Amino acid sequence: MATLLVLITVATYWPVMRHDFINYDDPVYVIDNTHVRAGLTWEGLTWAFGRLHGDQTYWHPLSWVSHMVDCQLYGLKPGGHHRTSMLLHAANAVLVFLVFRRMTGAFWRCVVLAALFALHPLQVDSVAWVAERKTLLSAFFWLLTLWAYARYAELQRPKSKVRNPAARVTGHGSRITHFPSLFYILSLFFMACGLMCKPVLVALPFVLLLLDYWPLQRFQLSTLNSQRSTSPPLRGLGLKAEDSRLKVLLPLLWEKLPFFALAVASSVITVLGHQALGVLNSVSRLPWDARLENALVSYVRYLGKTFWPSRLAVLYPYPTAWPMWDVVTCALLLLAISGLVLGTARSRPWLFVGWFWFLGVLVPFIGLIQAGAQAMADRFMYVPALGIFVAVIWGVHGLAKGGRYQQNGLSVAGAAAIVLCLVLTRQQLAHWKNSLALFQHALEVTENNHIAHDNLGSALFRKGQIDEAIREFQEAIRLKPDYVLPYNNLGMALADKGQIDEAIGELQEAIRLKPDYAVAHNNFGSALAEKGQIDEAIREFQEAIRLKPDYAGAHTNLARALAMKHAPAGR
Repeated sequence: MATLLVLITVATYWPVMRHDFINYDDPVYVIDNTHVRAGLTWEGLTWAFGRLHGDQTYWHPLSWVSHMVDCQLYGLKPGGHHRTSMLLHAANAVLVFLVFRRMTGAFWRCVVLAALFALHPLQVDSVAWVAERKTLLSAFFWLLTLWAYARYAELQRPKSKVRNPAARVTGHGSRITHFPSLFYILSLFFMACGLMCKPVLVALPFVLLLLDYWPLQRFQLSTLNSQRSTSPPLRGLGLKAEDSRLKVLLPLLWEKLPFFALAVASSVITVLGHQALGVLNSVSRLPWDARLENALVSYVRYLGKTFWPSRLAVLYPYPTAWPMWDVVTCALLLLAISGLVLGTARSRPWLFVGWFWFLGVLVPFIGLIQAGAQAMADRFMYVPALGIFVAVIWGVHGLAKGGRYQQNGLSVAGAAAIVLCLVLTRQQLAHWKNSLALFQHALEVTENNHIAHDNLGSALFRKGQIDEAIREFQEAIRLKPDYVLPYNNLGMALADKGQIDEAIGELQEAIRLKPDYAVAHNNFGSALAEKGQIDEAIREFQEAIRLKPDYAGAHTNLARALAMKHAPAGR
């Protein structure tokens, strides 16, 4: 079954091998990143692990190493980079099957779960976007953490209480099975690796507590008062013997403390990195109530796109404001579903676990701490979608216990859902073939998307369609007058047309909005040099280098300007 999952996933995503890099984050992560392009070097590794924010992003050294390995193997040929992402996604699908099969023993339900995870259209962003390697890698270590933790939980439980036949240790086994603490340490190691890919794993300790309830069944709501525990930490806390509820729950919380410690450390590093980059400055411009409203609406939008994956885009712009009716409706819907799953937590634990997996794992992405211009993003559902899939698959299976015909009908429905996801994924994948196709599609399915206009303009500029590019940059500025990138890009396009004075005005505005924008200083210097203002150009090149010491283009332009200044008269 694992081989079949790999073959289906690779066959579905095979067209990505012919796709190009895109001009959104891929330049920062690979194309223009000198540390990554050099491949695996000691200097690059020092840079990846030794700086909080690398280059224009937060600390995720293992993701950088992954890109370095690709550059070492394939250079800047995009097909090789896409191949690695495709194979990582296939490996994650196999891990989903193996991990949940281990925990639940439900073979066919786990097959459907892994297939939906592999083929759902919401996953396309994470697979087709080279810069999203961090999502794939973090999910890989997330699933390995679950596997190691499940093995630890199995070995902690007496064999007579192991309800899942697939989880029983058969035969003599290896010596490692006699030391459950080794699996516990291994789970901590995998979590640490995942955090060094992407800090999304800060939600993992919460998920482990959910899994303790189901399917690992380390405690049950209906028997909390009757269970006993003799954990040494409890004796040290001096709890009374009759307080059996705490004696059941506290050991589980106690053993999660190292996981929470890793999560806190990662959160601190991420916040420091974002502050150093100025990424969190926008939070002060977004009132807390606006962020809360967007979070409530986004939860429901994510649900909608999970069940009806249409009008998917690389980025959904942050709205000016959500209508209050929409916010209230979404809040009531979330409360109603939460009340339902809480009320049925004893009889249908998979609903409880699946629903709160979805809610909890999305917390770092839901925008309460806004670190970007997006209201939501499909790639954020890569791991949270598993919670919805679990709730639906196990819930539907529970409804089908009544008879053979119901089971057959639901099997057909499951197969149809998988085939439909495959078809929709292939359609969505086609939009990712290059930047032009990607952002044209984004503008077709979203409104007021200033980032899509700017990136489409950059793609058009690269193709030599200067007038069309200028119109896109101007539209981006109209929609978001304080968005700095299109001013710089518009200045470059105008300079390319020979309209130097107009270009200088746009570049000056870019520098006014972002004084530490090294690229704009470099382009401003180039425009001044075109007008013969060499001394002023030299100052701009020097400022660009001061802001970004490894900026090769600025060094080259400065050398040319100095040569022009000191060239003998008449030459």
